[in-house]
Parts: sequence; structure tokens; C-alpha cells
Amino acid sequence: MNAGHHGPRAAPLQAAELTRRVRQVELAISWVLRIGVLVSVLVIAVGLLLMFLHHPQQARLLDDGSNYRALVRPGADFPHNLAQLRAALAAGRGSGVVVLGVLLLIFTPVLRVAVSVLSFVYERDPPMVLVTLFVLLVLVLSFVLA
Repeated sequence: MNAGHHGPRAAPLQAAELTRRVRQVELAISWVLRIGVLVSVLVIAVGLLLMFLHHPQQARLLDDGSNYRALVRPGADFPHNLAQLRAALAAGRGSGVVVLGVLLLIFTPVLRVAVSVLSFVYERDPPMVLVTLFVLLVLVLSFVLA
């Protein structure tokens, strides 16, 4: 008779455990997104502050809103590839810090997908692990090939 009572009680316990795990995963993903956006916005703000402190003429380009293209044209102070970004960061240029912040913002959703892979492993859901790994692979390849 005990075996009969053990079976039905196990199903609600398993459902409760699954609900708890799903909630933990949702919280982890929301924190990844929140922290990623917050950090990237702070990095961009610091970069803008540095840029305008070191180069006040750049702030004047934005006064009327018509000359912003001078800041982003090829050959402008903003780094346009990883080597230029590394050099700008090493030199402490605000433009490099701004670009780093934008890259952090771009990679935040990619990190979210990576956390999702781990979450599906945690939830023991192999089909979703495979699908999410495929999505992560496509995202990473799109960045590498672009």
C-alpha cells in the first residue's frame, strides 16, 4: 500500500522541483540582461565623459546635431576594428571606451543565450540544449564572419 502512495506524491514533488529550477533560470537570465545593460551603459557614459574632457571640440560637434557624422566617419577618432580598439583603450581614449561599451551591449544577448544553454543543462532538457547551442553557434559565427 505504501508503494501506491509514494507514486502519486512523487509527481507533485517533481513538478515543484521543476518549477523551482525554471524560476532560478529565469532569475539568472534576467540578471545577466540587467547587469549587461547596466555595465555597458556605465562604460559608455565613462567613455563619453573621458572623450569630452580630453577633446572638448568633439562636444561642440554635437551642439547643433548636424556634425555628428564627423565623429563616426572612417578615419575619425572612433576605433573601427579590434586593433584600433586595443590601441584606443591602451591610450585611455574615451572613444575606445565608448566602443567597448557598445560591444558589451551587443554581446549581452549572446551571453544570455550562453546562460540559456547552461540553464537547459541544469533543467536536464537535452533537446533544448542542442537547439540553444545551435543558436549560440550561429550568433558567434555571425560575429566572426561579419
